Amino acid sequence: MSDAAQPTAAEVRAAAEAVKTALDRHLAAVERRSGENDPAVYEAFNELAAAAEEYDELLYDRYDEVTPFEIPGTEDTLPPYGGPEEPNAISVLIRRDYAVVEPQRLIAQAERIEAADAQAAAAASAAAGTVHGALGLLFGEFEPDEIASRHKEFGLDEGDSTLWVTASDEAPEPGEWLEAPFEGADPGGIVCRFDVSAVFDDEQDDDVDDRDVLEDPDEPDDLEEDEDVDEDDLEPLDAER
Repeated sequence: MSDAAQPTAAEVRAAAEAVKTALDRHLAAVERRSGENDPAVYEAFNELAAAAEEYDELLYDRYDEVTPFEIPGTEDTLPPYGGPEEPNAISVLIRRDYAVVEPQRLIAQAERIEAADAQAAAAASAAAGTVHGALGLLFGEFEPDEIASRHKEFGLDEGDSTLWVTASDEAPEPGEWLEAPFEGADPGGIVCRFDVSAVFDDEQDDDVDDRDVLEDPDEPDDLEEDEDVDEDDLEPLDAER
């Protein structure tokens, strides 16, 4: 990180004070908790985790030091399950994000869909020539899971995704959740949750970059430049690889 982008000592000190305040609030919430799944304790826990993570990042950026705090992941921060013991219904909430990285490829796929249906071609010809129209045709033709497995064919690049499984006593009334499908999800009713994000990959890459790579002393050195190599012994590369 450049010197210009480094946090100031005052910012690090303020983050440390925020951790102290969050610790006090968490302890106070625990002391006056009303039950095992007290939402106040859950909220204070999340605030403390966020404050500790912020302090840890600023401390490292400024002083190249770390804290002994282990910031829990998404599954660890879920509140204890408070849903029905024998649920009669479940809801699976899924969100997948994509970036349109090759619009021409996307439009070309939509045009193929049109060409396969002569009757719909005339009505939808204008739509296939636009990105939003091509997306409409694509998602109207293929199931979301198939698009997820073939996204590169359609000029899309995967972004973050999340899947929640929630349990309830009764299935919701038809149409009542359509306007905001995630809004009514009760954190206490989540059976499991799976998140996929490039943020996690970046963190793993940072861990690898920070570690020294040890060379194997038994590994042979590269071929010398003047060493003769028989071209007949070289296998051709697989063009599809």
